[in-house]
Amino acid sequence: MYRGRLKRDLAIWVEKQLIGQDAADAMLRDYDSRRSTFSIGGVLMILAAVLISASILLLIAANWQDIPRLVKVGGIIALIWIFHLLAAISFGRGADRLGGALLVLGAACFGGAISLIGQLYHLSGDAFDAMLLWFAMTVLSAAAFRSGALTVMAGFLSFAAFGAFLVEFDGGWHGVYGWWPVLAGFVIGILSAWTGAERARHFIYLLLLGWCGWLYSLWPEVGTAIAYAAVGLVLFLAAALPMSPVFEMLRRQGGGPAFYSFVLALLGLGLLHLHWTEGGELALLGLVTLAAALVALALDGRDNGAVRYLAYGVFACEVLYLSFVTIDSMLGTSAFFLLAGLVVAVLALVMVRLEKLFAKRVAEVRA
Repeated sequence: MYRGRLKRDLAIWVEKQLIGQDAADAMLRDYDSRRSTFSIGGVLMILAAVLISASILLLIAANWQDIPRLVKVGGIIALIWIFHLLAAISFGRGADRLGGALLVLGAACFGGAISLIGQLYHLSGDAFDAMLLWFAMTVLSAAAFRSGALTVMAGFLSFAAFGAFLVEFDGGWHGVYGWWPVLAGFVIGILSAWTGAERARHFIYLLLLGWCGWLYSLWPEVGTAIAYAAVGLVLFLAAALPMSPVFEMLRRQGGGPAFYSFVLALLGLGLLHLHWTEGGELALLGLVTLAAALVALALDGRDNGAVRYLAYGVFACEVLYLSFVTIDSMLGTSAFFLLAGLVVAVLALVMVRLEKLFAKRVAEVRA
């Protein structure tokens, strides 16, 4: 998606004679040469590795009755070493995508080995313990090879471990294990910084959002929803306001911090809709939700497409929802939308002034 926009922008700049065609071609080649650039070949290699991994896991799950126990264990351990050694050779020869696919196969075989040994020797334990071990070894392998592919796989395994935890303990809190999404997010954050797998950071935000949703299922109170909305809005302002002390640090992380903090705020506001369903509380909640969408558009909508489209969707859905909810009477509903329209108009004027103020201060800082 970004490459397509970049190519179109370069073509426009060449047409306007702002840059030369040679410079545009050089910029596009530089972008294509980056490690994180999308590649059909690389994607197909990873998909092939996933399919082969699935076949290996299913073959192990079949628990072949005619093969001796030691041959089974030795075979799966040999596969782990073979795939990792081939990956090391591939990296040494510059075939990074092939090396990443081989590491995925090796990590999948390790997960299969855990399952196989548990079957053969009737070892005690649960699925959550097995997922923790699989996650830990995948993280170590990703760190050793600085593999972005394994970093992404570790992200998926962190979700699988969280799911196994919820199943194992019937969705209840269980000591320190309840902090698993936070711990896994911290590990993935360090690992993504080490391996350069920037896209893996999305797993951190998604884990934390899932954790918040689970916490609400344990404490379904109005205060919990208000806390989510307040914390999300504060974090969004910290990531979107240029005068924020952490603005530059968060901007270096891309649009993720602003987008996911906005999602957290919307999660809280959405949960409040389950509690406040009529009267003045619903009217206030509707105004706050619409105002949050407009603030997000004004502060980060121009530079962050994800925030922009999410804010559009929230604004439209909230207006449609309120239009189908009776607030005392049709006359009351009409009065509410009139008040909302006036508030939006005032917010628009305020945001225009703020945008000019922010642009002026940013220009002064850069000067």
